Amino acid sequence: MKAEIGILGAGTFGMALAAMLSKNGSDVSVWTRHSEKLDKYASERIYHNLDDMVIPDGVDFCKSLESVCTGKDILIFAIPSLYVRDVAGEASGFIPEGQIIVNVGKGIEPETLHTLTEVIEDELSAAGKTVRTVALSGPTHAEEVAKGLPSTIVSASNDPEAAVLVQDIVMNSSMRVYTNSDKRGVELCGAMKNIMALAAGMSAGLGYGDNAKAALITRGLAEIARLGLAMGCRLETFAGLAGVGDLIVTATSLNSRNNRAGMLIGKGMKAEEAVKEIGMVVEGINAIPAALKLARKYDIDMPLTFAVDAIINHGADPKETVTGLMMRDKKDETAV
Repeated sequence: MKAEIGILGAGTFGMALAAMLSKNGSDVSVWTRHSEKLDKYASERIYHNLDDMVIPDGVDFCKSLESVCTGKDILIFAIPSLYVRDVAGEASGFIPEGQIIVNVGKGIEPETLHTLTEVIEDELSAAGKTVRTVALSGPTHAEEVAKGLPSTIVSASNDPEAAVLVQDIVMNSSMRVYTNSDKRGVELCGAMKNIMALAAGMSAGLGYGDNAKAALITRGLAEIARLGLAMGCRLETFAGLAGVGDLIVTATSLNSRNNRAGMLIGKGMKAEEAVKEIGMVVEGINAIPAALKLARKYDIDMPLTFAVDAIINHGADPKETVTGLMMRDKKDETAV
């Protein structure tokens, strides 16, 4: 389905989506604060961070935030979680009433414990506007989306019509899109799986094998689901693409910056050194403060999350931390 699309953010996933949506036949405009990058992309038509992806002619670059927000069928936020509120507030004067806004970032705001669509809604509400928000999330590494490899994703919203419209706009022969009404659950999965990917990477960095990785993914999903159920989310979401699907790909792929950062930490790097080595935002580290607050608020036992926090923020030794996890009190696997 052809549409007029504005994308806020020119990171890897935002640009992969821009290229894909342009190939779908849509008119796509991309904005970022870094205007010098826009000049480079517009002149070279190459995106080097995605294996020199050719940027289709149908992708336009604009330096005006007002322009990218005006006259669009959907507006996509492809912004790192830490900057979503600032950008939403800055754009609020240009976003029309009733606009469909799609968020593809992954995180929970630590101060408010809002999901990112809730942050956007909050900022637009403060400007006196009601918008229709959709979370687009699933096992979709930008590197593979850019190459047109088969992928699946979830369009989640409390507004069924908005979810279906986004499904129609995004879906093509290489991107299958499902809808889901559990927007909060989908967004929680997107934020929390990055912490588990850090843990899986640490395990690999320590030299542990497939058995340990499988255990981390499985028990990590159990933690995420326990928290989600306490927050009123649906169990089916955690068994779906945005849950176990995204967790598997993020915890196993070298395309995952969270997994790679965890590997470096497992090999002895400090967290800040690992982030510098990766050279991009590592959202799992940003997600830890909100995850800890949610665990306390809902009184949920989250041993893997607590262990990752201990290693990254409190200098705990990774090997000793693993031993502590293995020697915890005996439990029934299905116990809540």
